Amino acid sequence: MTEADFLRATRTSYDTLAADYDEQFRDVLAGRPLDRAVLTGFAESVREDGGGPVADVGCGPGRVTAHLHGLGLSVFGVDLSPGMVALARREHPKLRFEEGSMLALDQPDGSLAAVVAWYSTIHVPAERLPEVFAEFHRVLAPGGRLLVAFQVGDDPLCFTEAFGHQVDLTFRRWRPDRIAELLDRAGLPVHARTVREPVRTKSHTESTPQAFLIARKPVGHG
Repeated sequence: MTEADFLRATRTSYDTLAADYDEQFRDVLAGRPLDRAVLTGFAESVREDGGGPVADVGCGPGRVTAHLHGLGLSVFGVDLSPGMVALARREHPKLRFEEGSMLALDQPDGSLAAVVAWYSTIHVPAERLPEVFAEFHRVLAPGGRLLVAFQVGDDPLCFTEAFGHQVDLTFRRWRPDRIAELLDRAGLPVHARTVREPVRTKSHTESTPQAFLIARKPVGHG
């Protein structure tokens, strides 16, 4: 699959799923206290650094963007899917959302205090991850922080149907050590990691552990 095919398939699939995805996962953070704690600790660190603009990359319908805003961050959302962006704007009209790709963010070099990739790198082919992390490094200011969340594992899951719709989505799972290695190579050394076991509730069931890595661009790196 070429880069254009990968981006097109992801964009089209999430345009198709936007409304159903939002309905299914609207309240998922409510049942994830450790996830909320990770976001809270990350937000506090960014504020203690002096704050600044924060990009929620792959924001989907904007629930994490809104949560981070509630934690006091100056955050905006970016998503590849126009359908998701339109939904996020309707759900959170006071916040800023824009279309964009994490492979080429429309932000100046060194302009962001933080980047959040909350389960959004999971659709990126393995060979493209170094480019994504290099792009995160480019847009982060010296001392800027990155939070990456993903499912732990080795084998990808491929879906051609979801919520009754035809899609073309591959969900890639990663090992924390591998992601930490790639981030370090991109100039974003990891200084905190959390891995939790799957959460199973009546409405949402996870099948794999979940990982949360926090990296930081060293001060003095342009």
